[in-house]
Amino acid sequence: MLAGLGRRGLDPSPLLARAGIDLAETDTRIPVERYALLYNLCVEALEDEAFGLLPEPMRPGSFEFLCRALLGAPTLGEALLRAIRFLRIVLPAFRIELRVAGARAELLIDDDGSLGPARDAPARVFAYEWLLRLLHGVASWFVARGLALDAVAFPYARPAHADDYALVYTEHSSFDAPLLAARLQANLLALPLRRDEAALVGFLDGAPGKITTLYRRDREMVFRVRDILRDALPQNLSLEEVAERLHVSPRTLHRRLEEEGSGFRNIKEATRRDIAYARLAKTRHPIARIAAELGYADPSTFYRAFVAWSGVSPERFRDQATGRKPPP
Repeated sequence: MLAGLGRRGLDPSPLLARAGIDLAETDTRIPVERYALLYNLCVEALEDEAFGLLPEPMRPGSFEFLCRALLGAPTLGEALLRAIRFLRIVLPAFRIELRVAGARAELLIDDDGSLGPARDAPARVFAYEWLLRLLHGVASWFVARGLALDAVAFPYARPAHADDYALVYTEHSSFDAPLLAARLQANLLALPLRRDEAALVGFLDGAPGKITTLYRRDREMVFRVRDILRDALPQNLSLEEVAERLHVSPRTLHRRLEEEGSGFRNIKEATRRDIAYARLAKTRHPIARIAAELGYADPSTFYRAFVAWSGVSPERFRDQATGRKPPP
């Protein structure tokens, strides 16, 4: 998000300070409200709702008129076609299409090289993440329900934060594709829009940064499960036990998580990973103690899981996070 500021020679420090974000705290999550505030501050500073990442700016007000273009559409499918026509005008850097074949629909996004030759550049990666989230978030809001993405192929190498795609997009994410392809069930395109002018006025208060907060609604069950798993540690709850605490059947819980584009095992691993990162960076607790606190009966199992998450050992991660030099 900040890459465009650097391109314009602008210092992001004042914006980060106003948003209450310290980039040095790499082991902690940024609250979504602060992230949304930073989003709006960047747009204001750059006068560009695409953060200065594209060859041509997306002028302030574009998000509002994107939403207004969707008002009155009879179905989600028609609304998406309207959104695509509008975005082709304000985002000429991208080619956007909606294709339907039988029971499958695909949203296709391609920059055709307009974002530069470096396919894995953070600015290019974020531009794709942002545009898919914008389209998916607005569509979910207009139909007043989460829209499950069955799979998404991204046109760049797997980024370091790819594990979080399961919470934001879908756990069925792949990389190194020739273009972005987001797949969903075609029957979703027949959903009616449930938002009117009055609802839109309230929604636009805090926009466009507000789009980043929408996953709290269309990922409601994901976050409820995560909170239960975290609060129960070191007890290692099963899907059946979590379902009982939520007063739903295991089958219903599995279906709800699937509808929100996630799965029980993925949520459990992501929860443990985030806690492990924080405790390794902020405490001097022995590795075995952290493993036990996370519900691992055997520290070696935790060790293997951690290497799979981060690519380094817990000791190496702690040294990097605290700035300590590893022993010779």
